[in-house]
Amino acid sequence: MTAELPLSASPFDRAAHRRSDATWLADAWERARVVLVSPQSLVPTASGRLATRGAADAPDGPRRFLGLVDDLPYFAVTAEPDSEGWVSLREFGARADDLEAGLVVCAVALQQWHHRHTHCPRCGAATVETQAGWTRTCTADGSQHFPRTDPAVIMLVHDGGDRALLGRGHEWGEGRFSTLAGFVEPGESLEAAVAREVFEETGVRVSDIRYVASQPWPFPASLMVGFAARLVGDPAISLDPVEMAEAGWFDRDQIARAARWTDERQPPDPDATLRGISPRLSISRYLVDEWLGGRL
Repeated sequence: MTAELPLSASPFDRAAHRRSDATWLADAWERARVVLVSPQSLVPTASGRLATRGAADAPDGPRRFLGLVDDLPYFAVTAEPDSEGWVSLREFGARADDLEAGLVVCAVALQQWHHRHTHCPRCGAATVETQAGWTRTCTADGSQHFPRTDPAVIMLVHDGGDRALLGRGHEWGEGRFSTLAGFVEPGESLEAAVAREVFEETGVRVSDIRYVASQPWPFPASLMVGFAARLVGDPAISLDPVEMAEAGWFDRDQIARAARWTDERQPPDPDATLRGISPRLSISRYLVDEWLGGRL
């Protein structure tokens, strides 16, 4: 476990064997702490911390059992924001402690899945929540459906020396770059996905593909699997204009300077090609920092 990677710790017991125990769940609810999640995946905070509630103060709705912290049960319930201080995981995640982040990532991921899977993919009938929020059961054919997690690879590509390959999607602002990433295709290994995505997006070929760390990313249902990869052959970039707006090789000084501008929210040099990178919440930034520190 990479403890310093945001959102990736699992500091609570999911106690999956309890999800089908209706008697235990009813008792656990009476003494539980409840994480509220809005339909837009916002969560309430107070004084910068996650604001949970007791069961007596929780709104009505399906109770999704998240797990146990020591002997204290945690549930999630969907609710509309009823006060100020409701924020997204992107806003809250960077300052959350491991427990808060773990609970919110789990609660948001479940909320996103339930929101998108209200009907049976086999027959089209409505589904209902079962197993304390961890399955949906078809009301017509009885089939069970489980939460989706879509694997995606994200990679720090370097030249074996002082340069790393970063790219910019069309939705990103001018001058803001990130590591390359893409979804794993059916029948494909993670390493093959790394090589394919890098080549498809930039025309660059890589080798020495090594796993680094992973991070849940429930926007809406991804697991980001992080790798380092080294350039092999020609470094010339042949950009896919559909996938990428821009890509380039940047040296350590350029990337470290952009990191400082990002962290300190300083106005970047308007003449610099690279003016910002991903914030510290993301695995993209973790990979960049590991490379800058000489650990990749």
